[in-house]
This record gives sequence, structure tokens and C-alpha cells, in this order.
Amino acid sequence: MKRDRKRFAYWRSFALVTGAASGMGRVYAGRLSALGYNLLLVDINAAGLEETASEVKSDVLAIDDWRKEYSPAFRVVTCVRDLSLTDAAATVAEVADREECDVEVLVNNAGMFFFREISEVPQKYLSRMVMLHNHTPLMLCREFVPKMKARGKGYVLNISSLAAWMPWPGVGMYGNTKRFIRGFSRSLRIECRGTGVSVTAAYFGAVDTELFGLPPFYRRLARRLGVMVSVDRAVDSALNAMFRRRRGTMPGVVNHIFRPVMVLLPDSFLHWLYRRLKFAWTRF
Repeated sequence: MKRDRKRFAYWRSFALVTGAASGMGRVYAGRLSALGYNLLLVDINAAGLEETASEVKSDVLAIDDWRKEYSPAFRVVTCVRDLSLTDAAATVAEVADREECDVEVLVNNAGMFFFREISEVPQKYLSRMVMLHNHTPLMLCREFVPKMKARGKGYVLNISSLAAWMPWPGVGMYGNTKRFIRGFSRSLRIECRGTGVSVTAAYFGAVDTELFGLPPFYRRLARRLGVMVSVDRAVDSALNAMFRRRRGTMPGVVNHIFRPVMVLLPDSFLHWLYRRLKFAWTRF
């Protein structure tokens, strides 16, 4: 991303990133720190969270351009928390208040995935997905958006998915939780018009991370076919859309081509396809 003085935040405000211990969350943290944001990083994985914090601190210390004179102000605050718990958002807000974190950017990135019939998924995983994908992002927006409005500036990035248009067997829970994020983001965006706060939703297809649990061969094949995009491309697309205050982004030409087709596929075909994909079922 372009780092100019107009966009640079001079490490005065904070970016809050959930799911920051690995994958896309770690990349969001690196990009935002390079753009001049202090970080409030949240994840259940304490060791991974410390690795992310150490990495971004090293990167900021290594800066050797016009930003260097401002880098001593850089701060990283970590919060180890299970974001599927009812009070997770309130706990994060308490940490932000205690550490005097003025949150200007909220990235609701934390997520999980499984491919299985809804009736066969253990109850705890169904509940965990709803809490992680829907309840906590909603409550984090409730905690921090009013403060952004009071300040007159703020950015919210909610991670939805191409699956929001795919209420298919196997990904039924995942797709419908992401569908909620799609609708909720639109409602919140409209409510925030004229306040200086923008809400952007990212509709990723497959991103080359460990989330989907695909073997390396299928990941390479998906990349070659353009079905899967790299982590760097996905993160840059999302942040560029967020800072331009766009309503959403969907990187990958293939995703745009197939999105209208996906909603037209008949139930009989989806049933046949699902039975063919038994090899990919998640084992709990």
C-alpha cells in the first residue's frame, strides 16, 4: 500500500485487529503498523499473538525513511481472549480503556471454518461459529463505533465471504454467518453516513491460508486457476477499500464471474456435488 503523509497516522491512534496471532490477522497488523497505527491485537493464541507483536515491533524499529523520527511513539497492546465468549467484546473494550487505546480502525478478522452437514456438527462448534462470526463483531462495533462517531473519524472492516451467496450443503453454517455480516455491514454503513465513520465488508473467496485445511497440492491448483488469492493480495484489497471508504471489495476475477451463477444452481446439483466432496468433510 502507498505510504504517504496524507494517509500516515503518525502512531497516534490505534487499529484493533482480531484473530491477529497468525494468517491474515498478522498481515493486517504489519500493514497497519507500517501506515502509522498503534496496534491492539486480540486472539486466543497467546504464543502466536506475542510472535505477531514481536514481528511488527521489529519491522517498525527497522524503518529507515521519513517515518523513522515518529517511530518511538509506536505501541502494541495484546489481549489474549476467546472471542467466542459472550463478554469478549466488553473485555476488549476494557483493555482499550485501561491502556488508553484510541481505536480509529476496527478489523473484525477472526474466523473459523468447517465443511460438514449442520446436523452432524457438534453443538459447541455451531455455537462457537455464530459467536465468533456474528455476536462478537456486532458487539465490538457496538463498543467502538460510538467512540469513532464522537471523534468524527473511523474505519470498520468486517470480513464476510463469497460464501455469503452460497447457502450450500457443507458450508451452510459458514455461508449464513457470513451472510449476516454482509447484511449487518450494510445497515451499519448507512447508519454511519455523515458521521466520518465508514464500514467496509470484504467478500473473499478462497484465500491461501490454513483456514480451509486444504492439502498443498489443492492450494497450488486453486492459485493457478485463480480461484484462490494470496494473503497479501486479499489484505491489500481489503485495506485499500477500507481507507477509500468503499462499501466492499471482492478480489479475484473468477469470484465476480461465478457469484451470479452460484445463486442459480439447483438443489439437485448441489446435493450431487456435496456427495462427491465427502473426502473434504471436516472430522471433529
